[in-house]
Amino acid sequence: MTIEEMQKGYQNEVAYQKHMLRNLGYWFQLFLTVSAIGLVLIYYFHQSTMWPFVIGIILMVVGVLGMFVFGYASWRGRQNVTLVIEDYEKKISEIKKIDKNASGTEKIRFK
Repeated sequence: MTIEEMQKGYQNEVAYQKHMLRNLGYWFQLFLTVSAIGLVLIYYFHQSTMWPFVIGIILMVVGVLGMFVFGYASWRGRQNVTLVIEDYEKKISEIKKIDKNASGTEKIRFK
């Protein structure tokens, strides 16, 4: 594996993980919207009609649970991206210590 191949691989991995984090953000927004709809149903129907009130409670619970799940996944995903970047920087610094003249075409072996 050359240094250029390793750099390209890490760049692709970070780009993919950032794309997946955006997708998690969209899911979080969806569950936020579901929770808000549930809150509106609870607010307007808490004294008048039973079924919209119950549906509002269910939507609120599902929305909040979804927000917790996707919020946690997003938080862990950001930590993972940080770890990948730190690992890349660590490997590059080790390579530069070993070979002061690394031009990107040499084959590299990792332990």
